[in-house]
This record gives sequence, structure tokens and C-alpha cells, in this order.
Amino acid sequence: MNKNDVVAVIMGGPSAEREISLVTGAAIAGALREKGYNVAEIDLEPKKLALQLEECNAKVVFNAVHGMYGEDGRLQTLLEMLEIPYTGSGMLASALGMDKAASKRIMQAAGIATPKSLIFVKGETHDFCGEILSAFKKMPVVVKPATQGSSIGVEIVKNDTDINSAMEKAFTYSREVVVEEFIQGKELTVAIMQDGGMAVALPVINIVPHSGVYDFHSKYTKGETEYLVPAPLDKETTRHVQELAVATYKVLGCSGVARVDVMLDEAGKGYVLEANTVPGMTATSLVPKAASAVGISFPDLCEKILLSASLNDK
Repeated sequence: MNKNDVVAVIMGGPSAEREISLVTGAAIAGALREKGYNVAEIDLEPKKLALQLEECNAKVVFNAVHGMYGEDGRLQTLLEMLEIPYTGSGMLASALGMDKAASKRIMQAAGIATPKSLIFVKGETHDFCGEILSAFKKMPVVVKPATQGSSIGVEIVKNDTDINSAMEKAFTYSREVVVEEFIQGKELTVAIMQDGGMAVALPVINIVPHSGVYDFHSKYTKGETEYLVPAPLDKETTRHVQELAVATYKVLGCSGVARVDVMLDEAGKGYVLEANTVPGMTATSLVPKAASAVGISFPDLCEKILLSASLNDK
């Protein structure tokens, strides 16, 4: 692409992850300007987005919208209709990655290891406590809204008396709620990039929150979490985790850069938690940390992602 063409970095929007998205977008815009690109920053207004893009004469879009619109396929659908190339995964992969219930069903059908789960739909009548205890036999369990990111609404429930309140909270964020078995072990994440049409895993990151739980506070409060890059794993385990992440990336149909979160149990078996198709992209976010470990600077990473922008639902 011509560096004089306008690159629209779309960020913000009305989702619960708005503030995080604004930080991501500002960092990307700064990095692309450093590389010499003509950047327009757009704070997403869904009803006006087509006009916003027309007004700045955008030739390509760098998607930095976390959560609703940016990760659920809606933004991708509009850009396909407008014939504006964009970064990241296409419409279907984005929708699947955003929906933890749908992606879990896909992973299970493909034989990808993922924690045992139950999926509940809002409005249906259930004995949550009874059904969950019957299915998992033990506590804790993890309760999470199906269509939120950044650990919003997620709770590790240790006592059966807290199940109903956790479910009620999760349903305020999503029509479906996923309840998973709790995997004791190491929390890992793997960033994946396309290189020459191939999905390539970057170094595995071991996430070590000081509180013991990688919740919203641990993710976004400086100094609350330690990130070990590369993760202190032997070669065989590293390969196992990376292969699991790449298999998830492929089965969901992802493209561009994505990140797959994995729990490694105490026996060394990996379980995929979810895929993130619009991962955080500040200079200190996880994907840039992994890229830095193999010598890719943040501005270079942003440029690589930009140059992967395409159309036709990937």
C-alpha cells in the first residue's frame, strides 16, 4: 500500500471494553505514524461509521475495537460491504472467537482439548447449583459470560452457595453463560501471526498474577501480574501448547494476528480457554511482548499487521 493512503485506526465504541480499546488504538496510531503512515483515528460511532470512513477517505482499516462491534463480526461485515480492506480475522471467525459458547462447540467437534463445560441460556429454567454440582462433582468452577472479553463478568466460584449470584451477574453481560471446570496449573497465552500464508506461533507467555487470579484488575493494573517470555517450559511442552494454539486458530478460521489462551494442568496437558481475534496492542500488551522476544519492535509489529489487511472475509 501507498504510505500516503489514509489508514483509519478504529477504536473505542460502546462496548464494556471501550477504555481499553482507546488505549490500544492510540498506541497503534502512534506506532504507524512513527513508521510514516498517514493515520486517521476514529472513535467508533456504529450508526455513523460509514460516514466517518468516507469523511477521512480511508483506504484501509486497522481494527482496534475490543468487544462488541470490533470482535463479533459486525465491523468486519460493514467493511466487506464497503470494500475497505481491514486487519484481523473475517466476519465468521470474529463472531466465533467472540462467542465462547460457539467456539467451545467448534473446538470440541474438532477434538481440541478444552475444559469440560455446561452452557446455559438466559430465560431458561435451571437449577444452576444442582446441575453444576452434578456435572463437575467438585468446586471451584469458572463462570463466564459467553460474549465478553477482558475477564469482564468472569468469576471463579469456590462455594456452591455463590453459584446463583455468579450466574446472575454473568447473565447481565451475555445471553449465554459458560460454566467450566477449573484447571489448576499454569496460565499461558500464545500469539499467532500469518507469515507467508502460514500460521506461526510466537513464544509462549506464562501469566503469573500476584493475586493468583488473572482478572480484570490483574490484567490492567500495572505491577499486579508478571509475564514470563518465553514461558519456563521444556521444548516438548512448548511445542504442545503452540500446536494447540495454532490448531485453534485454524479451526476457527482466524487470520492476521490473534491470541489463544491455554491452561496447562499439573500433568502437562494443555486446555484451550478461548481465542482473542483483536488482542490488546499497547506497547506492553501480550502480543507485543511475544513479538519483542523474537526481535520484532512494536512499530514493526503494527506495520506487519497493517500489511496483512485484506478483504473477502479472509
